Amino acid sequence: MISIENVTKRYGQFTAVDDVSFVAESGKVTGFLGPNGAGKSTTMRIMVGLTPPDAGTARIGGHRYREIPNPARHVGVLLDASAQHAGRTGREVLRLSADTMGVGGSRVEEMLTLVGLNETEAKRRIRNYSLGMRQRLGIANALLGDPSVLVLDEPVNGLDPAGIHWMRGLLRNFAGRGGTVLLSSHLLHEVEMIADELIVIGRGKIVAQGTRAELLQTAGTYVKGLDATALAGALQSSGIHASPSGDGGFRCEVEPVEVGRAAARAGVVLVELKPAEGAGLEEMFLQLTADDAREPVAPAAAEGGLTA
Repeated sequence: MISIENVTKRYGQFTAVDDVSFVAESGKVTGFLGPNGAGKSTTMRIMVGLTPPDAGTARIGGHRYREIPNPARHVGVLLDASAQHAGRTGREVLRLSADTMGVGGSRVEEMLTLVGLNETEAKRRIRNYSLGMRQRLGIANALLGDPSVLVLDEPVNGLDPAGIHWMRGLLRNFAGRGGTVLLSSHLLHEVEMIADELIVIGRGKIVAQGTRAELLQTAGTYVKGLDATALAGALQSSGIHASPSGDGGFRCEVEPVEVGRAAARAGVVLVELKPAEGAGLEEMFLQLTADDAREPVAPAAAEGGLTA
């Protein structure tokens, strides 16, 4: 289990991580989501002792990372697949890690086979590896010590569809055997398919966390009009509070029939009107992290004057 309690990290006047708390449980895959610069990587670096927090504690299995004897035997880490010695071969990298951890050479061969690096690829210098091959080697390194916890930052970067499918199965099997998996990814569809729990971070703060079902289940009504500004005005005129959904539509905490009547009175053409249950992960992500987005999210909705 990974436990983060009130962790804060500042760089001068900039607060990269702001009083963050969450738990990644054993036997589950926990997805850690957020825009670039939201604080994901800093939080993960704090977990594994690479960055000291200014406040709070990060514990893995009840211990700070630096307190764990031979930590790679307990915690597998992949934060940057490109941070590997370019002049060494894949097998050499794993053998050096195995010597450091005190695991046998047979484990190296076992991991090469597991991640699908064949004999020719294992003897190739890492400078000649594709990004996908580096990811596979990084996963092999993370699993080499037979850990019970995995901390992975963007583990499917560079993998083709078959590789992503393989990674999905690997992580699900790991969690199924009681392991703890915390992974960050910008591939929301992949996270939605694999994660049991979701944690969303924006501007260094946790903005949502819970099971996939809890976060994607939203009460009320989803509505989208041909003219978002006119729809916003119609909803306001009828006293219906609405929140921009991130895709040009709105979420309202009333029944669909009330929204439909409000639109009809104003002569607004609707293109979608339905119960809000089952919002997609992308929609939820856009809505929760709109303040961090480089591109404006649903500008038409913003013009309507409604606030989230």
